[in-house]
Amino acid sequence: MKIRIKLLSFLLSLSILSAAQNVFAVGLTTEKKVEELLQKMTLEEKIGQMYQSRDGGQDSILKLVQKGNVGSFLGITDIILRNKLQKIAVEKSRLGIPLIFGFDTIHGYKTVFPIPLGQAASWNPKLAEKVAAVSAKESRSDGIDWVFAPMVDIARDARWGRIAEGFGEDTYLASLMAQAKVRGLQGYGDGLFGPDKVAACLKHYAGYGAAEGGRDYNTCEISQRTLREIYLPPFQAGVQAGAATIMSGFNEISGVPVTASRFLLTDILRGEWGFDGFVVSDYTSVRELIPHGIAIDETQAGKKALLAGIDMEMSSRCYLNNLSRLVRQDKISEKVIDQAVRRILRIKFDIGLFDNPYADPNKPSSVLLHKDHLELAREMARQSVVLLKNTNGILPVSKDIKSIALIGPLADSREDMMGTWKGVGDAEDVVTILEGIQDKASAECKINYVKGCDVKGDLIDGFAQAVEAAKKSDVVIMAVGESEKMSGEAHSRASLDLPGVQRELIEEVQKTGKPIVVLLLTGRPLAITWIDKNIPTILLGWHPGTQGGNGIADVIFGDYNPSGKITATFPRNVGQVPIYYNCKNTGRPPSESEYHTSRYIDSHWTPLYPFGYGLSYTTFHYSNLKVSPDKISMEQPVTISVDVKNAGKRAGEEIVQLYVRDVVGSVTRPVKELKGFEKILLKHGEKKTVSFTLTAEQLKFYNIDNQFVAESGMFKVMVGKNSVDCLESEFELTK
Repeated sequence: MKIRIKLLSFLLSLSILSAAQNVFAVGLTTEKKVEELLQKMTLEEKIGQMYQSRDGGQDSILKLVQKGNVGSFLGITDIILRNKLQKIAVEKSRLGIPLIFGFDTIHGYKTVFPIPLGQAASWNPKLAEKVAAVSAKESRSDGIDWVFAPMVDIARDARWGRIAEGFGEDTYLASLMAQAKVRGLQGYGDGLFGPDKVAACLKHYAGYGAAEGGRDYNTCEISQRTLREIYLPPFQAGVQAGAATIMSGFNEISGVPVTASRFLLTDILRGEWGFDGFVVSDYTSVRELIPHGIAIDETQAGKKALLAGIDMEMSSRCYLNNLSRLVRQDKISEKVIDQAVRRILRIKFDIGLFDNPYADPNKPSSVLLHKDHLELAREMARQSVVLLKNTNGILPVSKDIKSIALIGPLADSREDMMGTWKGVGDAEDVVTILEGIQDKASAECKINYVKGCDVKGDLIDGFAQAVEAAKKSDVVIMAVGESEKMSGEAHSRASLDLPGVQRELIEEVQKTGKPIVVLLLTGRPLAITWIDKNIPTILLGWHPGTQGGNGIADVIFGDYNPSGKITATFPRNVGQVPIYYNCKNTGRPPSESEYHTSRYIDSHWTPLYPFGYGLSYTTFHYSNLKVSPDKISMEQPVTISVDVKNAGKRAGEEIVQLYVRDVVGSVTRPVKELKGFEKILLKHGEKKTVSFTLTAEQLKFYNIDNQFVAESGMFKVMVGKNSVDCLESEFELTK
């Protein structure tokens, strides 16, 4: 078998000198190559470049490829099939234009990292960039040229299943993460992609995370001001970082599905931001203009999507089956198609497909699951963990402890560790919580593992065994939460409670009086008010990926001091959602002392855990907040500094967060907005001064005339360990 693969690899390398490569004169720029090729293409071949198929093995598709009627494939992870399809395109089609192969590498390819929401909790864009670089390297080694990531949708409603795929509720942090991910996937925007890089795809443009009711694919009602200030900036940041492609969302805004929105896809994206890559529809979203109710048939759907700015159609065939007829009927200009094809060909040239169209079948074995990749996955898992509660100092657990009860349906579940969109991750490669603890604890430590119950369902047969395991152990760790199938696309939830009888299991084990650590493994914030009230220690591990068991064990036993901070607010109950820190104040702000205010009569209005919240095994004290000068002009910066001291007994990292409030504006402004953060490492007793610089540019918003400006007036400054616990000062911005 190995000899056959090597022979195939050798034959493929010989065939790289194809007709497609030899049609260009030496020294031509990419733009000239694109134009020269475009002039040779028939209308049908052009439209073929605009079609992305997922059916790689069918004879009918192979014939389309040979005719030049397919430009891309998605979901092809069989490298032999990938090269077979590419060989037909490059060597048997008339012009030899290579295919580009896309895949949903969301948080890892073979090496699966924590879900993006977990990665965001690290507040470490540099580490996130390294993670993206590994994802790119593994994907490219296996024949993937283009990944549908990063997802940069802002999500304020934890019911929405795809909150797991993004970076949370804050625009500023999500923008930094978007840029980091694009750099990691593509490089640094020099227009050319290295052999270990892929084309990135920002998704889902735009506002998709605002689905009403948290129900996936649902309508999004967003004002122009909120769209521009909250939902669009992460996409703009990704474009500025050089993102090669963008994917349109399934949703509608103001009565227009994004896939048919010229305002979003052309006026803003290309006109205002200067984006010159190509836009791909989401899966069948062009055809879905029909059930949306703005197209009568596939012909009209294709026309509307194309004229709005969709360059490539994913999966459905509204373009392939109808555009040539529309051109010949003079209902669409061929120049519009030419522009779309230019954008697609440009990326194919930039990614190097015309020079090296084939993937080496021998390469994946030396790249996938490389030890350096696994170590990075472990590091990201560590930094993603958030300590939510540690009242009695149960954590960290001593390595000399004599016995541990490990209880829960997620304690030894390989599949669930990877979470949604796991790439081609294999459960056999996963380190479970049980395995991580077994490896970290001493050889003399007795690990009493009991599943207890399933993630879902109402069977309590395992409760008695779980209680017995707890009684004979020194400490109890309960691994509970959501299965990997409970978050992600089409996995919205109406409830945010622990599913099944997991809470009942915790209640029974609590009656033993043993010290308990609840380890929460989840793809979204959950409403865990009872657990917070009754259990002394809570550790949030998200869905932590391939090395999750090792990374979390590092935290449990104190080899890593947790530093993560949540980037999506945890509600007290589902009735509070959508809930987010940068809300508006209203004319009647919530109050304990006043009756007619914006509050609930059956629940407190504040979150269970606010944005930016997370504890450590040490204690950090903030003091000496300074703002200098206290009055600045539009051209003058202001410096904010604060002293942070590690007052605990061990070294630790703290994420120092800067928030600002524009007190009075021409339109209402949020109660606070994140404007900066710094992750610092402090030894026991060490103190550092952390400084931030703000300019008027960072204080801009869309005013009453919809102009992006900074307005003069007073600004509150808040610096602290999360969005609630802050020191406060102020400064004035003058004209």
